[in-house]
Amino acid sequence: MGSRPPDEETLVSRARRGDTNAYEELVRMHQGIAFRVALVAAGDRADAEEAVQDGFVKAYRALGRFREGAPFRPWLLRIVANEARNRRRSTNRRAGLPLRAAAAVSGDAAPSPETAALAQERRDRLLDALGRLDERDRDVLVHRFLLDLGEDEAAAALGVRRGTVKSRTSRALERLRALVGEEVA
Repeated sequence: MGSRPPDEETLVSRARRGDTNAYEELVRMHQGIAFRVALVAAGDRADAEEAVQDGFVKAYRALGRFREGAPFRPWLLRIVANEARNRRRSTNRRAGLPLRAAAAVSGDAAPSPETAALAQERRDRLLDALGRLDERDRDVLVHRFLLDLGEDEAAAALGVRRGTVKSRTSRALERLRALVGEEVA
């Protein structure tokens, strides 16, 4: 009978005491979503990869300031997102391809060619509209729907209150609907 892997809180506690193996496990647990967050925020794959690396290093160095008992993932994602946004601002790139990557959906059954073409066309219109939103609107929708974070996690990752996430989501969806010209959500 194998032992259960340590939970996130245990790993964070061990990492705070200098256990680099515990931190490496945290990196493995969160590298996928951290990369998706960085890709959306940076707008470029290479910048996203660098932002994730830098974000993990900064998070490790800041572990002493991490509030014990708080959820680690939103804290980490906020650091990574800030790194990625800083890179994007410095290179002034737009996020088109990363949004497609974040929104890539796989299904169990293969749709008909017509259905697949219509779905792709709708997805492209939606992603184009999403790319035309301002950064705050785009960020809240990406965190809530493409990265599938709950309101609390999105709030922590974006550095705002839960109520702010709710109101921004509502307003951003209205703007997105207007851009797409149909009901989306």
